[in-house]
Amino acid sequence: SSKIRNMEVQSADGVALLEDCIGFSLTKTISKVEEKLKKGVLPDCQDDDTIPRVGNEMGVEAQIRFLKAQLRVTQEDLANVVFECRKKDDENQNLETRLKDTEEENTRLQRTISLQQSQTEKYKMLSQEANRKNEGLQQEVTALEKVLQ
Repeated sequence: SSKIRNMEVQSADGVALLEDCIGFSLTKTISKVEEKLKKGVLPDCQDDDTIPRVGNEMGVEAQIRFLKAQLRVTQEDLANVVFECRKKDDENQNLETRLKDTEEENTRLQRTISLQQSQTEKYKMLSQEANRKNEGLQQEVTALEKVLQ
């Protein structure tokens, strides 16, 4: 995702170009292909489907226009993919932030629960002690009532 963030969208002859920071230049690559086509030297990959079969009958200029149009479509697709990656990256960062906040809240709540449990135990022991004292005092009251009768 950091590599995607370092990519810049540039424009050359009305064509959006994605160029990363390493120095790869789509413009240079296109220029080389154009030079080969003008010299009559076709690209090495004759059997691919880049140019339809009728493309062999097209002139060099028509092939260049066709390839540029295809390049524009490919670059738009690439730009869309980069946009989606950035969007997903932002979404992941937001989710990571939410997860961190939730984990911190969970830790805080665990401490609160632990504190409340220890307080509950303390109050249970105080309650049991008060009940024992109460029973003792009840027995004393009963004994005193018998003495008074």
